[in-house]
Amino acid sequence: MVIFMVNSLKQFFSNRSGGFGLEVTPERINLAQLSKAGQNYKLLKYCSVDLAEGIFEEGKIVDPASLAETIRELITTNKVKAKRVATALPLKESIIRILSVPSELDENELRELVLFQEASLYLPYPKEEVDLDYQKLDFFLDEDEIEKVNILLVGTKREITDSYVDTAKQANLQLEVLEVNSFALMRILKGQLQQFSDREAIVLVNIDFDNTEIVIVVNGSPQFSRTVPIGTVQMRTALAKAMGIPFSRNMDILQGVSIPATRFDSLSTQGTVTNPGMNALTRVVGELTDELRRSINFYLNQSEDLEVAQLYLAGPGAGINQLDEFFTQRLSLPTIQLDPIATLSLNIEEEISQFQRPSLGVVLGLAMRELL
Repeated sequence: MVIFMVNSLKQFFSNRSGGFGLEVTPERINLAQLSKAGQNYKLLKYCSVDLAEGIFEEGKIVDPASLAETIRELITTNKVKAKRVATALPLKESIIRILSVPSELDENELRELVLFQEASLYLPYPKEEVDLDYQKLDFFLDEDEIEKVNILLVGTKREITDSYVDTAKQANLQLEVLEVNSFALMRILKGQLQQFSDREAIVLVNIDFDNTEIVIVVNGSPQFSRTVPIGTVQMRTALAKAMGIPFSRNMDILQGVSIPATRFDSLSTQGTVTNPGMNALTRVVGELTDELRRSINFYLNQSEDLEVAQLYLAGPGAGINQLDEFFTQRLSLPTIQLDPIATLSLNIEEEISQFQRPSLGVVLGLAMRELL
């Protein structure tokens, strides 16, 4: 069986047939299946199930057998007939680099150069321990007027990819695509990304359960990526501790809160928020904002005549009320909470709350890989 690490890049926004998207997180498994008629999308299936602790931790599948069993139960319960599946790796388990090589190379020469020469310069592990794939991006003229092509190189330790392959086999599924979370989000935003110029950077902020993935996209391609250890777990822990209530793996504690949009120093006693739980939550979100600022400034300092035009918030933590306004004020950058339902003009039979919608970006992006 062949696993295409970035098969989504080989046909970056292309359609496939007969399968579904499956997203695995430390706390939940999400499954989505789409159909398309003309320009319209319809959500055929969307279901999810809680995942027990100790099965998926820190971006790795720890217990493939238990994970496969949970997936089988989810599929059986929701009467999913398809066997083809696209799933995704956390960003921190992937190595993503942009290389520039002469455009005159034929496919065999390009493969030899990228996979057997250039890749070794960027890998923190021995090359024989890594699964690699690459895709041509844009052509350009360098300062010597020589035509070159940018190459997107993606690698993951083979033990990580093997765990996904093993889990799929045990779940009686055909794993067609194994890509990176951010690539699925980019597929959702295809139309929006095309509206920006090659001098405008877009920042994707995927606030997941135990970390946040930051990806800076220019001209439709990921140019910078970083994972910071701040996610909804840290937010819920801080909120629960300050309120004197037990921590819960349930996201409900965040659904009813609103981040104060008014600028103030959350460490100061002069702040406008007096609720201890809200102060604790705002402090964690403020730390995430600082990490975002550092990442953006680091990238911009290496890039000439480039500006950030838009931030998109995705993931389970992105649905917190007024979080987009908080980032807009703190970073002085326009920020939008991703709504993949609206972005895809998706026809849905059951309403999905505004709080939940940003968390569907990855699984719906994966489902787009398997469209009719």
